[in-house]
Amino acid sequence: MIQQRIEHKLHDAFAPKHLEVLNESYMHNVPPGSESHFKVVVVSAQFNDQRLIARHRAINSVLADELANDIHALAIHTYTEAEWSELMAAPASPSCRGGSQIG
Repeated sequence: MIQQRIEHKLHDAFAPKHLEVLNESYMHNVPPGSESHFKVVVVSAQFNDQRLIARHRAINSVLADELANDIHALAIHTYTEAEWSELMAAPASPSCRGGSQIG
């Protein structure tokens, strides 16, 4: 299962205080049961003093194999513990805007 693999890799790499890996494939025009669209929320002390682009690059690096082979879309939300304590939630994902039709 791709979702479990993502969770395991992110947990091992970032020792997060908070981790969410959401399979949002159902929100897109894909076959039922797909694992192709994900949203990750990672709260880690490792992000202290890192710019957003560095945080995203770190996530992309850890998930390079999945991005190359399994994942079609990945929404990344990274926070320090201080940032997370103020927000306590990541933004909602937008609705699917189309794509190819499954038929």
